[in-house]
Amino acid sequence: MSQDASLRIIAAGPGTTLQDGGRHFYLRYGITAAGPMDALAHATANLAVGNISDATAIEVTLGGIEVTADGAPLTLAVAGGAFAVTLDGRALPPGALILTLEPGATFRIRAGESGAWCYLAVAGRIKVPPVLGSNATHTRTNFGGIDGRALRAGDVLRVEPPDIAAVPLGVIAAPWLDRPPGIIRVVLGPQDDYFAQDQIAAFRDGPWTVSTKADRMAFFIDGPTLTHAKGYNILSDGIAMGAIQVPGNGRPIVLMADRQSTGGYPKIATVIGPDLGRLAQARAGTSFRFEIVSVEQAVAARRAEADVLARGIVIEPLVRTQFSSEFLLGLNLIDGVVAR
Repeated sequence: MSQDASLRIIAAGPGTTLQDGGRHFYLRYGITAAGPMDALAHATANLAVGNISDATAIEVTLGGIEVTADGAPLTLAVAGGAFAVTLDGRALPPGALILTLEPGATFRIRAGESGAWCYLAVAGRIKVPPVLGSNATHTRTNFGGIDGRALRAGDVLRVEPPDIAAVPLGVIAAPWLDRPPGIIRVVLGPQDDYFAQDQIAAFRDGPWTVSTKADRMAFFIDGPTLTHAKGYNILSDGIAMGAIQVPGNGRPIVLMADRQSTGGYPKIATVIGPDLGRLAQARAGTSFRFEIVSVEQAVAARRAEADVLARGIVIEPLVRTQFSSEFLLGLNLIDGVVAR
């Protein structure tokens, strides 16, 4: 039987939380689903270490994280934005990686060239008490994770690891995570009839820029000021992730993972599921436009995304030219770094 191990948090930036696939089926009671900002990257990291796609993993913000293993080695995967990662102070190539973290070694993730979120998955099960069947952290209501709060230095996550051998350093072949945010696809509605056709066109053409007011609850976007054809109040109704509200000031707001359960402003459109992660990874100042697609096109995109993950995750060996000689000499290699 596998020896119990722990992942100890040495340092964690603001907003770094535990997230699984989300707390679903409670929205009618006013309970937000939470879950990952970038579900595709979250699933990729989990599948790479042999977990189910919506297992509990650490969602890392631009503030980064530093961790170590206690008790036994842990297999880790990181996927999402192009964050900078180091192992015992030695730089690894940016991008999606898998590795074994030995007890006492330190693994650090910091903001890199691009992206706003990345996911640190641990092979096995992170043992925290579920709330309403989920470990997803929603800090505004203190639900899930560790006491409903962000991770901080000194936290210890007990892990029930699987019976697998140590893995070498490897690259997760995940070209689907390379998603420049230039175009974000949306389906119109459900209240697009609150806007005249010229306003629909202005919404489509933009251009839009992610503002500095962007977090797990909502992305405020800067661009054309939209006007309403018949007021800006509606009877409050449910809010899906990706819903785009237009309040009275005409500035659209894209509701994200920690959104409120209901809202009373007209929703001009909704970002399709496969493009939510693309938008979430856009940092403040990033420009983009919307593309209006049909429900059928949105469903096809979702199926294509599911098909990609269903084919399985391929791990490629790192090549010697990606590292300095000093780094290579400091590793206990397990047939993982090869020359080409």
